[in-house]
Amino acid sequence: MSECLYFIADRPVPLDVMESWGPVEPLGEALHFLRMNGAFYCRSELSAPWGLTLPPMAECLSFHVVMSGRCLLNVEGLAAVVLMPGDLALVPHAQGHQLLSEQGAPAPRIDELPYEVQSERYAILHHGGGGAPTSLVCGDVRFDHPSAQHLVKMLPRVIHIQANGSAQMEWIQSTIRFMAAEAKELRPGGETVVTRLADILVIQAIRTWLQSDSAAQMGWLGALQDKQIGRAIMLIHRELAREWSLEALAREVAMSRSAFAARFTQLVGEPAMQYVARHRMTVATAWLREERTTISDLAERLGYRSEAAFSRAYKRVMGRSPGRARAAH
Repeated sequence: MSECLYFIADRPVPLDVMESWGPVEPLGEALHFLRMNGAFYCRSELSAPWGLTLPPMAECLSFHVVMSGRCLLNVEGLAAVVLMPGDLALVPHAQGHQLLSEQGAPAPRIDELPYEVQSERYAILHHGGGGAPTSLVCGDVRFDHPSAQHLVKMLPRVIHIQANGSAQMEWIQSTIRFMAAEAKELRPGGETVVTRLADILVIQAIRTWLQSDSAAQMGWLGALQDKQIGRAIMLIHRELAREWSLEALAREVAMSRSAFAARFTQLVGEPAMQYVARHRMTVATAWLREERTTISDLAERLGYRSEAAFSRAYKRVMGRSPGRARAAH
């Protein structure tokens, strides 16, 4: 029986019902899983000269939105990015970076500056030398679903979405104002509202990159957009417990075994059965982190006939036993 992968109002919708609504596009399915867990959000009121050093945050994507003023984004090894009002920048790979009013401005670590703590996840920062003002909304967020993590790994080191007075400017600015008001007033449910608005901003930035950058047509992302290989990847993700083989996958997408094997490896960058094993163990790792379930239950949910068989497979792919992985987390 296929797992339920789609949710409406946090209720699972069976895949057969979801498919009855119309064809499911693999890249759209991957985007569906870009649901974030907020690590930290901050509204920064800054005055020139100012600078902030943001240290690496493990497994987190950083986003920065300029509400007013302007700033520079420095990521090591890349040219500085100028951020103007309404611009949105993503730094997807847990990489340390700097925000500056101008090059050479002092840039203390952001976690060493005094904040006005609003809640466990929200703070307001006032910093700078008293000159020209800049207002930012920033956050560090984490994607927990393995499909979302895979997609994020494919992103470039920086994504810059420019407002430039376009129609995009209006929705970004209105979303930013809403986020800022919720973070400031802390009304009931405010944390949930800000998190969901951040979802929208970040997902729209990723969608814009997917539509505009030729790099999105390569590798795993390009494979998702291939009619047959994308379908195979979607089936692997949906039916984790199914006893997949090259023959079974090829049959599902109406290809010969040899043609499917060659095309999958060419587009994805690894053989199909290696991808199946790695994806299962990535999902298992996420479940080990997030759920209070036994290893025996995990083995059954992933289609292994015994806990021992699952543990051997996990160690072969991940380099350690599932018990040690859970203990490390």
